[in-house]
Amino acid sequence: MLKQLMAKFLESLKSILPITVLVIILNFTPIINLSTREMIVFLVAAVFLIIGMSLFNIGADMAMTPMGEQVGTGLTKTKSLGIVLFVCFVLGLFITIAEPDLTVLAGQVKDVINGPLLIATVGVGVGLFLVLAIIRIVGRTHLSNVLMFSYLVLFAIASVVLVSGNESLIALSFDSGGVTTGPITVPFIMALGVGIATVLGGKNSNENSFGIVAMCSVGSVLAVLILSVFIKNDLTYELPNYSIEGSIFPIILSNLLTTIKDVTISLGLVVAFFFIIQSICLKLPKKKLLKIGIGILYTYFGLIIFLTAVNTGFMTVGYNLGMQLASRSNHTILIIVAFVIGLLVVLAEPAVHVLNTQVENLTEGRVTKRSVLIALSVGVGASICLSVIRIIFDFSLLYYLIPGYILSLGLSFFVPRIYTAIAFDSGGVASGPMTSTFILPFAIGACVVLQGQEKILQDAFGIVAMVAMTPLITIQLLGFRATMASIVKRRIAMRRIIEADDEQIIDFM
Repeated sequence: MLKQLMAKFLESLKSILPITVLVIILNFTPIINLSTREMIVFLVAAVFLIIGMSLFNIGADMAMTPMGEQVGTGLTKTKSLGIVLFVCFVLGLFITIAEPDLTVLAGQVKDVINGPLLIATVGVGVGLFLVLAIIRIVGRTHLSNVLMFSYLVLFAIASVVLVSGNESLIALSFDSGGVTTGPITVPFIMALGVGIATVLGGKNSNENSFGIVAMCSVGSVLAVLILSVFIKNDLTYELPNYSIEGSIFPIILSNLLTTIKDVTISLGLVVAFFFIIQSICLKLPKKKLLKIGIGILYTYFGLIIFLTAVNTGFMTVGYNLGMQLASRSNHTILIIVAFVIGLLVVLAEPAVHVLNTQVENLTEGRVTKRSVLIALSVGVGASICLSVIRIIFDFSLLYYLIPGYILSLGLSFFVPRIYTAIAFDSGGVASGPMTSTFILPFAIGACVVLQGQEKILQDAFGIVAMVAMTPLITIQLLGFRATMASIVKRRIAMRRIIEADDEQIIDFM
């Protein structure tokens, strides 16, 4: 166990160190000037981020992934599709309601939309689309067909929101799709899909096991868009307090207590569901349950440490980075730094490592961790860069989303289906707690300087949606490149065979 813990610690160190070093370097340049207090809090938070991610990754391997797979296979043993769908709806609803990332987002927009109402709406959307995702696996329908229809409906409702005068809520709606699939939801739901697809997914079970995260993200966006049509509130956004003035210990204590409550509820619901299914149909041996129990503890303490650290140390630094970079007359520096931040910050998303491991295992190494991580990094870097450009020039998020999703859905016809399924899942995975607590404050800080506080909801929000969209394109381009390379290799091999054996006569006597 110590060896495994050390390996996870080194992996987490490699993930957190790049973004930490970037902030340190920027602070020693004339571009950025963070206070000594802010830097100390940031560095201490970075250390705890590494510890928290290490514990979480071990917990995901020992508990979250096995639990999801066992629940998936256990539900199929009931041989009742109705029971499977009902349990999945309830599971999607309650896990989403307790997702820490969604709570963070709801807290930041509570003056625009009632927090509990937003969370419940997203939960219903996720529950319904989790049911739809299971139906897709059972019916063995191609993911691209379901997604194409879903996005047509989604953008049709977005146009209704636009006409209703609530355009600024479109960005928030798409952001909700990104934060829904957080560090607790992703490992469990992805593994749930693997378990169900293994039994019911047919010969393409590996391909069918992906796509559930993507469907859940669509469900949350669609639900909030529908809610946005009926909202008549004042859409003035109240800027949160990002300062860490005064004594730091009350701030840490407040964040710690809030995080303990959120993680206890969220993880508790997952564990409760697992043990209900365990008592009904799984009947796993005590030795396996003990290992899962230890993994749950690792996950629990890892998430508490990780989320407390990121909420305490990274929000303030992200906001100040955005403000100070945007205050410079040369916006090119802001755009370049935004791209680099995007490249590095995805490495610190805990659920990304869960996705990469599962991708490599299910594809038997054909799609490597490294290739997916590079594609994700480039995609997220491009998304932050494009979002900053949108803040500078103040135009609608739909100018990005409509062509972006047309391109990503179009690519699905030209790449192997496994790449499409991985790509659409990776979009939800990439937009985790680091996005909502570091990247979003970065965008808000830049928007305050460039467009004013009244434009935050319209221009700064939407950056999570961009983080969720661009990997769909970059990972499918990775698949397109692999497909073309395979075609070229086959043609070269065939030409060599023909040239070498053109005169050869084969005698079968």
